Amino acid sequence: MPVQVIFVDDEAAIREAVREWLELSGYLVRTEASAEECLKHLDADFAGVVISDLRMPGMDGMALLQAIQALDRELPVLMVTGHGDVPQAVEAMRFGAYDFIEKPFTAERLLESLRRALEKRRLVQENRHLRLQVDLKDQLDGRLLGISRPMVHLRRQVLDLAQTPVNVLLRGETGSGKEMVARCLHDFGPRAGKPFVALNCAAIPENLFESELFGHESGAFTGAQGKRIGKIEHAHGGTLFLDEIESMPLAQQVKLLRVLQEQRLERLGSNQSIAVDIRVIAATKPDLRDEVRAGRFREDLLYRLNVAELQLPALRDRREDILLLFEHFAHAASERLGRPSPTLTPAELAHLLAHDWPGNVRELANAAERHVLGLSTGSTQGAEAEPSLAELMESYEAQCLRQALARSQGDIKAVMSLLQLPRRTLNEKMVRHGLARSEFLRGEDD
Repeated sequence: MPVQVIFVDDEAAIREAVREWLELSGYLVRTEASAEECLKHLDADFAGVVISDLRMPGMDGMALLQAIQALDRELPVLMVTGHGDVPQAVEAMRFGAYDFIEKPFTAERLLESLRRALEKRRLVQENRHLRLQVDLKDQLDGRLLGISRPMVHLRRQVLDLAQTPVNVLLRGETGSGKEMVARCLHDFGPRAGKPFVALNCAAIPENLFESELFGHESGAFTGAQGKRIGKIEHAHGGTLFLDEIESMPLAQQVKLLRVLQEQRLERLGSNQSIAVDIRVIAATKPDLRDEVRAGRFREDLLYRLNVAELQLPALRDRREDILLLFEHFAHAASERLGRPSPTLTPAELAHLLAHDWPGNVRELANAAERHVLGLSTGSTQGAEAEPSLAELMESYEAQCLRQALARSQGDIKAVMSLLQLPRRTLNEKMVRHGLARSEFLRGEDD
């Protein structure tokens, strides 16, 4: 449980008495003899209250108040003052102190003011968290694009898991955006300012794997000319993304497991143990449980990696997003190549919506770039059965409804106006396409 109260007073007897009062009332208390020591334990995320004597040697209570105000103007400070210092305490209130308590004071007077201050701090922290969640959601919407139900659900999961320290296993087909999701889990969490280190386990020769992952000392093996920092050590404080984790050799799986258990590693050719703090996000296409049964993956490592699992939807399972994504990639390619993006013909639109996209988002991005270059997309020209007009109309109608609901944030009257539909017709179409207003309400995802 975090500290709720920091009490500052240069008199030891008063510090001890106040500590006893507050601890008996169930609060977690830290006492300090000086303002300078108090400041060492404060930051803008401190969830508690500071109680300080006004007159102290060195930095006094007024100077401490000003320092706290510079740190966080909404952090409550209660000032304790002698009878002759009341005018100065009133001045402190004018400068932002939450309350002042005149000596000698009773435990009841102190507790009454403290309860109100803590409640205020709780509400401030809660509102900040909600505003942060709204800001993060808006940013995440611009990175994990899509209005389909699977993508709305995925963004909600990413936003929730990003704030936790747990390891995450991503499952999804080739090209479904696993590295993008991993980067979002890193960028929208508390490790955002630290390294994000990506390693494709299938791209490393087995004889170089240990050196790449754990590093080596000079002369550890033939060709080791100097010391090398491995990927794990380089990711210290941040996130290690292991793509195609199923390709990791069994011998290295054992060593990775030990690092995750002990939070320490040894470079190849060294006996020195190095502390590491990493969050691991692993990605795989096959089900690792099948790999465990086949003897190709360690079950104990799977448990370490799979604290939380995210399933990334295939593009064919979120067809409502195809046109939105295609336009996004085409616009990006147009800007990068300095060429206009041609308008899609009805036949090209039909191919986009009908194709199964085995390469998922990566394949769609390639098709958009070829479109801007005026080349055949190729991937949309397979031997798949052409969709009927009715199927195309249904898919397009569902996409239009989702876009309108997303744009209006679930406001049914606004959707009726946008699509020029009566309420009953709109309700029938939403039911037919499995759309619920609650999916699009801003409050549902915040």
